[in-house]
Amino acid sequence: MKKHFLFILILVFISSCEKSKSISSINPENWSKRKINISQKDSLEYGKSYLSIYSQIYSMSEHKTHNLTAMISLRNTSDTDTIYITRAEYFDTDGKSIRKYFDHPIFMKPLETTEIIIDEVDTSGGTGSNFLFEWKVPKNSPEPLFEGVMNSTMGQQGLSFTTQAKRIK
Repeated sequence: MKKHFLFILILVFISSCEKSKSISSINPENWSKRKINISQKDSLEYGKSYLSIYSQIYSMSEHKTHNLTAMISLRNTSDTDTIYITRAEYFDTDGKSIRKYFDHPIFMKPLETTEIIIDEVDTSGGTGSNFLFEWKVPKNSPEPLFEGVMNSTMGQQGLSFTTQAKRIK
């Protein structure tokens, strides 16, 4: 009887343990299907943009933080031209690189949007995380738009806010 009780107790314990959740912010299938060689393309203008992201925010004091889900939106604002993103890199509060999303240029069709998701459980960025994007567009084409949408819900409370990238080169 004691063996059965111990066995049931172990099963209850194992089933109540939280399963490890994979972080969905890395989606290599999305990037590999967008891969393109732009070495043959001429007359492309270069740009670099900085986007602030918050995977955590302070709550009540500097000693308590609240985790957030962040959606990073990459948008081609041109209705006629394909654009190219050559770098999407995520940094933590201390400026240390956390991850690069691809190691080759990707294309985005006119008015297309794609996203990077930083899961709520991924707190590696901290309270001052950020992205750097490098991109190339045809001459006289509008710049891409990079935005962050951070949100979280707990019980009946919801929190949501946005950030917008700033061109730095």
